[in-house]
Amino acid sequence: MPIRARTQGLLLLVLEEHGFEGYLPRRGVTLGRTAYLFLKTTWEASIRFSITIALILVLSAVGLTYEIAAGRVLAPFFGTSLLTWTTVIATVLGGFSLGSALGGIVAERPRAVALRNVRSALIATAVLMAVSPTLLGLLHAFGARGIDGMMLSVFIVFFPASVCVTLPSPLLAKIAIEARPGREGSSLGFVLAAGSVGAIVGAILAGFVTLPLIGSTATFAACGAVALLCLPVVRGGGPGNPSVTIAAAGFVGFAGLAGSPACQYESGLSCLHVVEQGPEVLLVSDGTVQAAERVTPVEGEDGTVGLALSYTKWLWARMDRDLGPDASVLFIGGGGYTLPTKLLASRPKAQAVAVEIDPLVTKVVRMHLPNAAKMIARTGHDAIDDAGAEGRLEIVHADGRVYLEETDQRFDAAVMDAFSSGSVPAHLVTLETFARLEEIVDGPVYVNLIDAPDGPLARGVHAILRKLFPRIETVQGDIKENGRTNILFAASDLGLEPLDGLPDDYGPTQISGARAFTDDRGWVGHR
Repeated sequence: MPIRARTQGLLLLVLEEHGFEGYLPRRGVTLGRTAYLFLKTTWEASIRFSITIALILVLSAVGLTYEIAAGRVLAPFFGTSLLTWTTVIATVLGGFSLGSALGGIVAERPRAVALRNVRSALIATAVLMAVSPTLLGLLHAFGARGIDGMMLSVFIVFFPASVCVTLPSPLLAKIAIEARPGREGSSLGFVLAAGSVGAIVGAILAGFVTLPLIGSTATFAACGAVALLCLPVVRGGGPGNPSVTIAAAGFVGFAGLAGSPACQYESGLSCLHVVEQGPEVLLVSDGTVQAAERVTPVEGEDGTVGLALSYTKWLWARMDRDLGPDASVLFIGGGGYTLPTKLLASRPKAQAVAVEIDPLVTKVVRMHLPNAAKMIARTGHDAIDDAGAEGRLEIVHADGRVYLEETDQRFDAAVMDAFSSGSVPAHLVTLETFARLEEIVDGPVYVNLIDAPDGPLARGVHAILRKLFPRIETVQGDIKENGRTNILFAASDLGLEPLDGLPDDYGPTQISGARAFTDDRGWVGHR
C-alpha cells in the first residue's frame, strides 16, 4: 500500500539526515522498498550496549599499553629518566585529548559517515602503532639527539597514533547512551568506568605481561592487531574497502614478526645489549655501558678477572687498599658482577652480597661475561631460590633500597653502583638511604655517579656524605662528548690511606656545597 506524500517527505529527510543518500528513491523503486533498506541498514549500524562498553574498554587498554611501551622503547635511544617519561606521558595524553575532541565532532556527523570515520581511525591506529619502533629508529639514525631530539621524536612517533586510538570513543559513548533511553546517567557512568578499567588493564598488561614476555616491538604490533580486531564489531556505515584492511593486517603482522627487536635482551626493567670490542665484553643497558669485562687478562692481573672500565679500576684500587682479607662487602647494583668477582678472586676468605633488581641482568652475565659467570657458578647462590645454600657470593634480586631497609646483616664496606639508564635511581641517593648504610656498614662506602663535573647529582650526594662521614675522597674521570663523566666517592668514619696511583685519566676533583637530597626532596633524574 503506497505511503502518503507527507510520510514520504519525512522519511526522505531522515534518510538524508543519517547519511543514507544512496537509498533515496530511484526510478522504478518504491519508497516502501527504500524504507526497508533504510531500516535494515540502521539496524546493521546499531551496536549493542554491552559491545560498545567492551570496545571502549579494549581501546583504552590499547592506549595505555601503547603509552607504557613508548616509554620502554625510548630507552635504547634516549635512556630512561623523569624527562623521557614526562615527555611520553604529556605527548600521549595530548593525543588522547585531541582524539577525543575530534571524535566528538565525528560523532555529530550522520551515523553512516561517523562509522566509516571510526573504522578508518582503527586502521590508522593499527598501522601507526606497528610502525612506531621503526620510525623512532629512523629519526635517531637521522640525528635526533639530546632533549630536543627526544621531544621531537616522541611527538612525531607517538602523537598521531594516540589521536587515532581515542577518536572512536565519543561515537561509541553516544551509541551506548542512545541504546538505553531513560537511563542516560547510568550509561554514561558505565562508559567512564570502562575507560578507567581499560586503562588499568592496559597498564598491567604492558608492565607484567607483554613487555617482559614478547618485548616492545611485538607489543606495538599486538596493540595494532587488537585495534584491527575491533573492526568487525563496528558495524554499519556501508561496506569498507577490504583490500585496505587486509593490507593493514599484513603490515601489522609483518611488523610484529619481522621487525627488529629494540633490545637484544629485554625485561620490564632493562633493555640490554652485549657488545664485543676486541678483548672486552661490554654490557649495555638502555644505551649506557653498565659493565665491561676483559676476557683476555693482561700482565699484572690475577688471571681471573680483567677490569675494563676505568671507574671500576679506581674502586678496586680503593677497596684493595682499605679492606682486609676476610671482608664482607655489600654491592648495591650487580651490573656485570665484575667487582664482586674481583673481590672474591683476590681474597679467598671474603664474602659479597650483590643486590641486582633485574634477574635478566644476572642471566645475561651468566651467558656472556665468562669470568663473572664462572665465579657465580662456583660460589654464587640466589638468596631466594637457593635459600640456605652456602657460597661466598649471595645474589639478591630486589630493589636496593628495599634490601637496605629489610636486611639485618652487617658489612665491612658497601659499593653503591646502581643505575637506571644513565643515572642513579632517585630513591638510592637520599640522606635516608645513606643513613641506613651507615647503620649496617662498619667501614667505607664507595659511590659511583655519572654527572657533569660539579653537577647537581654530584653536589647533592656530596652533601649527603658530608653530613654522615668525616672523611671523603672524590675523583673524576675524563669528560665524555655529552659533558658527563664518572664521579667517584669514598666515604669513611676512619682515615682513608692515599693510593699509590690513580687509573689513567682520573684525578681529584672539588665539589661545591649544595642541599642534601632527601626522600621528600630528592634527585629528579639526569637532565
